[in-house]
Amino acid sequence: MDILARVAQLRAAGRSVISLCAGEPGGGAPSAVSVAAAALHTAGTPMTYTPALGIAELRAAIAGHYQRWYGLEIDARNVAVTTGSSGAFLLTFLSAFNAGDRVALARPGYPAYKNILRALGVEVVEIDAGPDTRFQPTPVQLDAAVREHGPLAGLMLASPANPTGTMVSREELTALARWCATHSVRLVSDEIYHGITYPGPDAPDPRGVCAWEVDRSAVVISSFSKYWGMTGWRLGWAIVPDELVEVVDALAGNVALCPPAPAQLAAVAAFSEASYAEADAFVAEFSRTRDYLLANVGRLGWEDVAPADGAFYLYAGLGPAMDGFADSAAYCSALLESAGVAVVPGLDFDAVGGRHTVRLSFAAGYDAVQEGLERILAFHDSRAGHLPH
Repeated sequence: MDILARVAQLRAAGRSVISLCAGEPGGGAPSAVSVAAAALHTAGTPMTYTPALGIAELRAAIAGHYQRWYGLEIDARNVAVTTGSSGAFLLTFLSAFNAGDRVALARPGYPAYKNILRALGVEVVEIDAGPDTRFQPTPVQLDAAVREHGPLAGLMLASPANPTGTMVSREELTALARWCATHSVRLVSDEIYHGITYPGPDAPDPRGVCAWEVDRSAVVISSFSKYWGMTGWRLGWAIVPDELVEVVDALAGNVALCPPAPAQLAAVAAFSEASYAEADAFVAEFSRTRDYLLANVGRLGWEDVAPADGAFYLYAGLGPAMDGFADSAAYCSALLESAGVAVVPGLDFDAVGGRHTVRLSFAAGYDAVQEGLERILAFHDSRAGHLPH
């Protein structure tokens, strides 16, 4: 957020700045959703409170989405519509865990997981998941965490993950779910980037594997923000097992009363054929940009590049580019001020190894990424003559 604020300041001062830091698709909501929202306001539809877990039509549409993508039969009763995925995380953590419980999650990872958990009095157990495990936790690492910290109450998993973009395979997810079942651990699966994936031609799971395909006691969290590009609409959902539905319902009524009514009413149109087609077209553009980025990232000298199976991030070690900088935050600051390119320091996602890593978002589009890479190369070249040998 500090980087984005500085980007705004520089642009206001007339600087040309390429922002490759925000995890936000630039295309906006599908046309059908925008048309539906406009019609609601034109018709003067009253925007009153809705049921705490969302309107019935949207919950049913989300359940239908799981049939379409995964072949899963889900009762709309198990769908909790929330104020963004952030609301889903809060309700899930409140309902599934108690203060003093231990919840494991991968490092590097999305910082809001641990921040929300810690705010609720939950002990966060970070799993050091690096290149050797494709930046995802494994049952072996979870066994080690239990030996060191004691029994776990939960495992927070993200696939595709932020900041790395890595995914777990069906076999890996099944093994993690089996480990959780054996140890009475609640699996919480963040699937917000499902649909934004880049599988090979023979990949069996082009959208990603839903945790409910292997474990119906898991909580699945997703959102309209990424695949559908509806970040500012603040609408997400959780797929909640039967034993947590009433608890989540009661909590939702106290935490936010209900998700935004206009967003709910319009979001039903996100599940139209036209909306899926628009979203897939944006994913195809992300794929084109990703291909260019992966083909050229070697020119930057960055190392240990994460596989970027999904989402729209490239996470990498700075390698020789770190020379002369105290940490990744200093590198990112200098890059922004000197070259007008904004990327995110890895410290945001990993307080240990993140001193030497960065996250680049290619959601900004092909042209922005292409120019951004050339500016980064010029920045490196400009420093080459000033570094100690």
